[in-house]
Amino acid sequence: MMWTMEAWLLAKGHSPDAGHGWRSIHIQFLQLALIGAIMKTTRNDPLLRQRRQELRRNQTEAEKKFWSHVRNRQFYGVKFFRQYSMGQYILDFYCPKLNIAVELDGSQHSQEESKEYDDARSQYLRSHGINVIRFWNNDVLQNIDDVLAKVAEHITPPTLPLPQGEEK
Repeated sequence: MMWTMEAWLLAKGHSPDAGHGWRSIHIQFLQLALIGAIMKTTRNDPLLRQRRQELRRNQTEAEKKFWSHVRNRQFYGVKFFRQYSMGQYILDFYCPKLNIAVELDGSQHSQEESKEYDDARSQYLRSHGINVIRFWNNDVLQNIDDVLAKVAEHITPPTLPLPQGEEK
């Protein structure tokens, strides 16, 4: 059976808001992973479908804003997916053509336990060839053009269009 950190916490009766020690819970989760209790890497695992749908229904304002700029291939013609799972993790946004994940972080990500979890998550994704780009929700809401410019830095020609008036 495939577990995400969130699903495992909920199954064990923990929640991020319940005041449980994330560090000890994360260590227990990693121990289970090491003994094979967590299924190997899967993209968009069907077992996580319901959770992905729930996250799409309950987007943050920052996620809504970012999605409005990248959906339907309107960002340099590349396809992004919302709430795409890779292994035990559900990514905010994923572009398989570019192998990038865009993560939008709220204030809870500044806490030490969350930083450790995010670092482990990013390391896991990098080990599977996925670059992780992180932005604060506030940056997305106030500076969407700068955020999109930073994402565009990860796009290489010929994906980028030529400037107006130039030809191949």
